[in-house]
Amino acid sequence: MEGPLFEGFGGASDAVERSILASPLLGGGLPAEARAHLDKAAERYAMTDVAETHLFQAEAIAPDHAAVLIALYRFYFYKGRLGEALDVARACVEKAMRLNVLGDDWRRVGPEDAAFGEWEALLPRFFLFSLKGYAYLSMRLGKLDEGREAAEKLLELDPRDRIGAQVLIDVLDRMEEEADD
Repeated sequence: MEGPLFEGFGGASDAVERSILASPLLGGGLPAEARAHLDKAAERYAMTDVAETHLFQAEAIAPDHAAVLIALYRFYFYKGRLGEALDVARACVEKAMRLNVLGDDWRRVGPEDAAFGEWEALLPRFFLFSLKGYAYLSMRLGKLDEGREAAEKLLELDPRDRIGAQVLIDVLDRMEEEADD
């Protein structure tokens, strides 16, 4: 892929997004017209309505494509539209579950269901990062039990905690301690 797709959405794409988008499994097959709309959305990020229109056009061309989902997620997240970002995070979890053949309920996924411990295994990593986004946004939106459940699932699947689920659990624990005081 030439050039970063999402520079307008909060800075340089991180290594995870770059590896996801560079992967033939996740980043490949994005039609040129959809990519052009993602690039225009990034260029016009400050013009929310215009950028969002381009994102919707990319989505119409390539629905369920990882690049489009990531662009939508980042757009809503950085615009502070967390409810919409949560919807996209949920769609990413569902896509990652399909790609990893994990069934239809993330709560039933076990450590043996995919190569979660192998950092270079891109599809399992996409699932973990999608679930982390879902956990974080659930917490931010006051769905604390749902956020905790997702964060605990992450720790079960990634016991070395390379994803950073323990930080989310620690925040919830502190919030509960403060509520008890």
